[in-house]
Amino acid sequence: MSERAVLHVKGRILVGPDEVRDELWVVGGQISYDRPAAARDVATVEGWVLPGLVDAHCHVGLDQHGPVPAETAEKQALTDRDAGALLLRDAGSPSDTRWIDDRDDLPKIIRAGRHIARTRRYIRNYAWEIEPDDLVAYVAQEARRGDGWVKLVGDWIDRDLGDLSACWPRGAVEAAIAEAHRLGARVTAHCFAEDSLRDLVEAGIDCVEHATGLTDETIPLFAERGVAIVPTLVNIATFPSLAAGGEAKFPRWSAHMRRLHERRYDTVRSAYDAGVPVFVGTDAGGSLAHGLAADEVAELTRAGIPPVEALSAGTWAARAWLGRPGLDEGAPADLVVYAADPRADVRVLTDPRHVVLNGRVVG
Repeated sequence: MSERAVLHVKGRILVGPDEVRDELWVVGGQISYDRPAAARDVATVEGWVLPGLVDAHCHVGLDQHGPVPAETAEKQALTDRDAGALLLRDAGSPSDTRWIDDRDDLPKIIRAGRHIARTRRYIRNYAWEIEPDDLVAYVAQEARRGDGWVKLVGDWIDRDLGDLSACWPRGAVEAAIAEAHRLGARVTAHCFAEDSLRDLVEAGIDCVEHATGLTDETIPLFAERGVAIVPTLVNIATFPSLAAGGEAKFPRWSAHMRRLHERRYDTVRSAYDAGVPVFVGTDAGGSLAHGLAADEVAELTRAGIPPVEALSAGTWAARAWLGRPGLDEGAPADLVVYAADPRADVRVLTDPRHVVLNGRVVG
């Protein structure tokens, strides 16, 4: 397509779960529901259309060892794009990926800066590793560097304890979250276990990643405060292998990880039933491959979330939560075309017919 070309998208345009239109037009990279006057150079695609998928927890520019070269980060972003994930919330990365913003063929990224962790309490080469007295300063730094988000490591294995434990005292997270909010940033935290959740929520946190430690006592608190979770179930599936690897040295931790894994679907369903906002995220970019947003939607359905709600968690609702448009008049034309209705069977998401990014058919 030339820069002056018009793209005509026909079929069933899923503007929302219950709002369906028959066609849209892409002019100058933007969506219009009005046929452009005197359109001559017109290309047409047909099918069932969704806004670009959202992966609300991934890491572009990171692998299991730490930051990666730009060419590797590019491959990660292209993998997500080709799978239909066109909006990514990067939940912590030591790499500077701002150059991606200048590429109209790569997904849009909302960054949370670099992870902030307790000293020697996270994966090597990933995070700023600090002590509680420095937490406010580092949160302010990452709030200024990010795109409206900051990422804390809320719990990790304590080698002296031999199990997961909270990383930060209550007063430190209260002050840090207040500072982030003062600077206009939201705060999320990596949390596997139970211990850190109440303090983080009562301190005003906006989101929790993984959230496998939710219980009957803390789920109502999340619901009351409107704290979202991004369960990353495709990542939680790795817990048994992680537990096996740590069994000899940390048997208590290994047993805990297995328990969290065994109840993962019940945890997510209980949170959803209580009204906790749930969104799609994969945790790609550590040890997990990119391009798994569709798999995560399917995992949410296995947890018992209704298919349309699971679909919304990775499309309409996720975009609204992140403050980005969907298939709105005048919005950037970031959309994915499928051969069948994804509301009827979310497995359709694994096989996009066309991917359109910034108005161009890129896949």
